[in-house]
Amino acid sequence: MSLLQFSRRFKPQEPNLYHLVMDIAWFGFALATTTRFLSVYAIHLGATASHLTWLTALPALMLLFSSTFSGWWRSRHQNTPRAVLLPSFGFRLNFFLLALTPFLPPAWQPIWLIVSVTLTAIPQGISGVIFLGLMRESITSEHWTQLNSRRHMAMNATIAIGALCAGLWLEQMPFPMNYQVMFIGAFIATMMSLWHVTRVKPIYDAPAPKPTLFDRQLWKSPQIKYMLLMVMLTHIPFFMVYPLVPLQLVEGFQAEESFIAIFGLAELIGGIIIAGFANKWMSRWGQQTIMAMAMVVTGLAVGMIALVPVVWLTLPAAFLLGGSWTLVGIGLMGLIRDGVPAEQSLNYNMIYMQCVGLATFIGPLLGSALMSGGLNLVTVLVFGAVLRVIAGGVMGLPHKQQQTQTVRKELVLE
Repeated sequence: MSLLQFSRRFKPQEPNLYHLVMDIAWFGFALATTTRFLSVYAIHLGATASHLTWLTALPALMLLFSSTFSGWWRSRHQNTPRAVLLPSFGFRLNFFLLALTPFLPPAWQPIWLIVSVTLTAIPQGISGVIFLGLMRESITSEHWTQLNSRRHMAMNATIAIGALCAGLWLEQMPFPMNYQVMFIGAFIATMMSLWHVTRVKPIYDAPAPKPTLFDRQLWKSPQIKYMLLMVMLTHIPFFMVYPLVPLQLVEGFQAEESFIAIFGLAELIGGIIIAGFANKWMSRWGQQTIMAMAMVVTGLAVGMIALVPVVWLTLPAAFLLGGSWTLVGIGLMGLIRDGVPAEQSLNYNMIYMQCVGLATFIGPLLGSALMSGGLNLVTVLVFGAVLRVIAGGVMGLPHKQQQTQTVRKELVLE
């Protein structure tokens, strides 16, 4: 099904659905450069395992703090589309700043990469919260999971295409000009993405809310507690070893950019295929069950990457990793919607982004601490894989939130 055909299935929301999918499709081309090759670029510039850790952890910490100001920023604007525009542009400047890296002295270049992604995480934290609100205002709740599955499919597809093209480009052109041109192309793609964001028109009347992040009643909500638990259980063990996987491929297997592109392609194909089944599986077996099983599979995939004897055997693991983490992401997006009053959506989005930032900050530091403690890379990857499996098992246990949702469904059926 094409993106346009998908949007035409829902006539009242056709323009919004189309632009929301095309936004992430264009952004996927840019994400291919950072999610697949930024760590490799840093390694070529002399980055250590510590540099790679901070490359993931510091932006997450900045995201945690900057998202606090999203409510204040939204309240200063008449509507959500206006509020999201400037911080979204600021976040996209990340790719332009990365292209400037070769102009700095060699000793400063790994640090500049960290500075670039950390500074642009400030507008990212604000725009991320407000954009989630824009999505909620622009579609009806019954199409939320399906829209997010389609967005994941579009994103994974364009990341796959972008990673393949970028890998071939990086192999053929001289370093570092090849990376500079790649990041400039990514910046142009993000501008196309931003244009589609400006075309999204809310269908709900959502006046500027007053920030109430420190309201005690808000934190008593069982939905908030359940969401925080799920984010921590997924993101801490996942990002504990996330920065170390490229290091294993490059230093453990001596993989070059061309294989990194193929690895990313396998990962993204897994995400594309699995995203197409997400809505069906979650409707049949439940959101929590699917997320728990997917988290276990992410652990098995990392274990395979750590223990296989040859680099080509990491490709099946990449496929499983991409598909399972996509399911986790779609499930987490569902937690933002379930049982959340529309007037509290901004506060829920803010807390969600802060929790993601905190967990993404803690995870890499744990991995770095294990490396600094004398464990080798393979051992740390295996340890991270075990933690992911344990987290998936805990997620599968019955929780009060799951019981409440079951009772509500039974009442509706009666």
